[in-house]
Amino acid sequence: MFKSGVSWAFKAVGLLGCAGLITSFVVLDTSTIAQEGGPPSVIYLTGIVRDFKEKTVPGGHQDFENRPATGFGRYSGNIDTLLGEDGKPGFTGDGKKVASQWRDSEFRQISYHMFNTYHMEGDVAGNFAQPSHGGITSASSFNKWYNDYPGTNISAPLTLAFQLQDDGTYVFDDREDPDYIELGGFFPIDGQLFGNSPGTPNHNFHFTFELHGEFVFDDTANQFFKFTGDDDVWVFINGELVIDLGGVHAAHDQYVDINRLGLDSGDTYEIAFFFAERHRTQSNFRIQTNLPIVSMDLPATTMAFD
Repeated sequence: MFKSGVSWAFKAVGLLGCAGLITSFVVLDTSTIAQEGGPPSVIYLTGIVRDFKEKTVPGGHQDFENRPATGFGRYSGNIDTLLGEDGKPGFTGDGKKVASQWRDSEFRQISYHMFNTYHMEGDVAGNFAQPSHGGITSASSFNKWYNDYPGTNISAPLTLAFQLQDDGTYVFDDREDPDYIELGGFFPIDGQLFGNSPGTPNHNFHFTFELHGEFVFDDTANQFFKFTGDDDVWVFINGELVIDLGGVHAAHDQYVDINRLGLDSGDTYEIAFFFAERHRTQSNFRIQTNLPIVSMDLPATTMAFD
């Protein structure tokens, strides 16, 4: 399931990805390239997974297996809308539970920040319910989600295979990937690192996953990024929050039309992706995009996998 970090960065225009400071897209060999010089049929994304113990066991983290005071569900606004100087999201605690989701003119779910900051004709407003931290204890506890803390988490590289689709996009879907179909969900570290969570189902349910990368914006290419899954997911483009699916919840999706962001065509921008699985029921993970991401080097992690 873990693939070694062969780092041949691909550069084909129109290819997708999410890679960067701690990730890399790689083409493992030239056999993945079409004979006509077209895009590879598969690309590999390597990021960092960090494993945690749930709060009920010795050494457990208080945010994992923590039921929000206002109930399970989606929460927005708990994360700063601008990425920190360290390339990590920051906790604000200003969140609210989402009662109904904001949507664009195509009825695709979008984040509140996208609706509010980059409003377009035809957008449909959602609604908030109660203020809540969404099961995040504090800024200090959240800081451990995407940083290495010996004794609190263990980190390792994790590679995902993205498959070229007939429409020219690339998709990783745990319901279709052969490494994950047998697992019944996105469980990349079953039996590894801290080991599986106590109880049933028998999986490792408590981990985060982080990806960074760069892409060249093309205002004629209808570029987009869509995530579907659970639990928390935050995506930043050019340092700004574009997907905000915080909270402990069932699978939900949000969509980003890159043209909304006011970027300059031909310029290079960073994308940063942050995921967390925090509750012992299910784990779902699907990314679809056509962004032309270029990889960056993977830093050292707590553990290495061959």
